Amino acid sequence: MPRIQTINADSASTEQKQILAGVQQAMGLVPNLISTLAQSPAAAHAYLAFSGALAKGSLPVKLREQISLVVGEANACEYCLAAHTLLGGKAGLSPDEVLAARTAESADPKTAAALMFAQKLVSERGVVSDADVAGLREHGFTDGDITEIVANTALNIFTNYFNHVAGTVVDFPAALKLTACACGH
Repeated sequence: MPRIQTINADSASTEQKQILAGVQQAMGLVPNLISTLAQSPAAAHAYLAFSGALAKGSLPVKLREQISLVVGEANACEYCLAAHTLLGGKAGLSPDEVLAARTAESADPKTAAALMFAQKLVSERGVVSDADVAGLREHGFTDGDITEIVANTALNIFTNYFNHVAGTVVDFPAALKLTACACGH
């Protein structure tokens, strides 16, 4: 049951209506995450700006979706797992790649390194070692790429936590439940 309600377009403020209309135009729909975040136009604008900026970064869309999946799994966010399972598929991830990403696994060693790092960022609250960062560099990630891995992880932590607090109603097909994963869920 939602604890923070979605914005009803009929009773929304002008600014809230602009947010909802902009997302509708860009995506063709307004996910419940956005219509709930729009309770605070400042929070909705911040999320959309951060997400939009990272979409123009150096990390490929597939890797960004895989990071979203590993972070969503680590934080047990049903909403984000459902959303990013769908979005990951649209980005070209196979169903097996989607499931593997949730447990920080990938057939590609470079991707696996990024996912393990993102998972560690969550589990260790950002406290990583010199060796962890060096491991990313050994897989060809630049300092800019590493910065974006951290930024994408942080963005997803925000949405995971917001969805937990808000009780956001999942409006995407539910993600499969994992029977066991490396993150302990």
